[in-house]
Amino acid sequence: MSKQERVDFYKRQIKLENVIFDKAEAAVKDSENILIRELVHSIALDSKKHASMLNALVSMHTKATPSISEEIGQDIKDSITEHIQLEAKAIKTYQEYFETLEDEAEKIIVKAILNDEVKHHALLKTIHKMIVERLTLSVQEFWDMVDEDDEFGYIGYSR
Repeated sequence: MSKQERVDFYKRQIKLENVIFDKAEAAVKDSENILIRELVHSIALDSKKHASMLNALVSMHTKATPSISEEIGQDIKDSITEHIQLEAKAIKTYQEYFETLEDEAEKIIVKAILNDEVKHHALLKTIHKMIVERLTLSVQEFWDMVDEDDEFGYIGYSR
């Protein structure tokens, strides 16, 4: 599949996810049953999340992906590291709590949350390893790139 075909696919899916969100929200907007309303709303929010993630894929294929400075990269890494630790704590807490539940409705909801936390944890670890580390540009790497591009000494920078 070509890059343009993938972009077109992602754009179609964004539209679909937005339709799913709108229809789900409309279906429960007047519901007085908070359990049903909030469960459908939370599923609708996943559709919004999917649209956002697909939008990132469109951008990845249609725009330049800028590097981030070493300082900002470190801030993001630190934040993601903390988030990974918090997700691990949430996973442990939900797992322990899940094991105490007897009500099937509660078990279904808590298990869905637990599954989301496990997915978030894995995704954050992937973002940390594959994206943030790859996009972070150290000061030395910057100057090395300038040196490579300054083959004939025309840039005239000073460190």
